[in-house]
Amino acid sequence: MTTPNFELNDGNLLPKIGLGTYQIRGGAGLHQILSAIHDGYRSLDSATNYDNEGIVGKAVRLSGVPRSEFFITSKLPGKYHKYDDALNAIEESLARMGLDYFDLFLIHWPLPKRDHYVEAWRAMITAQKLGLIRSIGVSNFEPAHLDRLINETGVTPAVNQIEVHPYWINEAGLKADQERGIATEAWSPLGRGSASLKEPVIQELAKKYGKNTGQIILRWHTQRGIVPLPKSSSLKHQRQNLDIFDFELTPDEIEDINRLNKADGRVDGQDPNEYEEFD
Repeated sequence: MTTPNFELNDGNLLPKIGLGTYQIRGGAGLHQILSAIHDGYRSLDSATNYDNEGIVGKAVRLSGVPRSEFFITSKLPGKYHKYDDALNAIEESLARMGLDYFDLFLIHWPLPKRDHYVEAWRAMITAQKLGLIRSIGVSNFEPAHLDRLINETGVTPAVNQIEVHPYWINEAGLKADQERGIATEAWSPLGRGSASLKEPVIQELAKKYGKNTGQIILRWHTQRGIVPLPKSSSLKHQRQNLDIFDFELTPDEIEDINRLNKADGRVDGQDPNEYEEFD
């Protein structure tokens, strides 16, 4: 199954759906990722804090698929935001994965109370110039954080990976990224716990289009211009999650899903202006 691509502001191509690998680890995780690759996934999203970079890299190497066909992402944890620490951390991540470069590397959280994210961004710019990273981006960055990076370095992130799902549609975050030419990825695109899968509006759309409720939500993301990164250890769900490009929701149906938004809809209440990563 071939996945269409999204062109980033640096000219690189990002698949329009990827595999989130949070909590996919160990030997079982290796088999799950290999199965996903064999079903057609080429974008694999990891992070140092997921403790699975080794397994993701091993799956890439064992898959038999050329490295050039993959789009591999990892993320910089907050304890390595200082310039030299960040550069070393990127090299360590590559070594754990057994790869020569990342297709995309992100600052995992801005951690504005610590206020080192611009320094981390400068290190990412250096790593890109050194050929360690193809595209550089951020995760969980608010508009003010984005503007500070751009104003102080002159380099705009290619991607901002943020929380988006039917209970937190994050229209403001999506609009801010679009206005700056930044691609938006969605973590937890179905919402953790997946209560949104049981919403009547989504169940009705699933019946109409002959899809499951997860596929409806993922298509809602892509039609809003968002790249979803669903995590699933179920091989059946992995395959189904890829199969979302053969139908199209109407604008009214997209608005119907948007109306599920909740003021307190974040899955863990993680406000990027306040959130502090665990070291």
